Amino acid sequence: MNRFLLIDVGNGRTKFALSSATSLGERRECETATMTADTVRELLRGWDFERAITCSVVPGATAHLRSVFGTGLLELRHDTPMGIGIRYPKPETIGPDRLANAVALAHLHGAPGVVIDFGTAVTFDILSADRHYIGGVIAPGLRLMTDYLHERTALLPRVELHEPPAAIGQSTEGAILAGAAIGYRGMIRGILDALKKELPGGGKHVVATGGDAEWIVAGMAGKIIVDPDLTLHGLRLVGNLRAPRDAA
Repeated sequence: MNRFLLIDVGNGRTKFALSSATSLGERRECETATMTADTVRELLRGWDFERAITCSVVPGATAHLRSVFGTGLLELRHDTPMGIGIRYPKPETIGPDRLANAVALAHLHGAPGVVIDFGTAVTFDILSADRHYIGGVIAPGLRLMTDYLHERTALLPRVELHEPPAAIGQSTEGAILAGAAIGYRGMIRGILDALKKELPGGGKHVVATGGDAEWIVAGMAGKIIVDPDLTLHGLRLVGNLRAPRDAA
């Protein structure tokens, strides 16, 4: 039997992954908006695990998970043992996915450092040299920005994001793609540079995760590690701190 069922509930999609103490296994996912207790039970049919662990940013989805797992569900919160500290004025307001990312950064990559999570919003989360979560930045996600252009204008189309052929767009789509790729990378680079200046010891370890991480980071200079499973690994590590250290 697998030790953990890891559940990363995002605004767009929810990821489910089986896990041992040391590695991730089979994955499944669904749209968060359509998730119910019944769909969760159906999605997990045939899976065996000891305990479910979640980081959820959608309260309605969390309620469905509670109805399925009851007391067998560990919800990552600011007061959950994580192996890192928190120096933040209102720790209860930190998103649990951001805490999971910080845990994975500390245990798998090191500190001081920064996690950049490319989701519906792009978030930057900062870990001090003594492994404390100290704050971050929240900005609009790339697809949120491009979808908003389409929704709030009469003539601009919704585009499928990919690398533009040139900075000078020679079509409406090309112009939007250039703004998305080049402009968005400029925003990411500017925020990251400012954070490194304020963080004692600088951002020695920078890790990117989320749906658009690989594409965005590929066009940026500097050492940025891409780890698409960072949040899930954070949940796995939290589970290890709460579970007996027996066989994996």
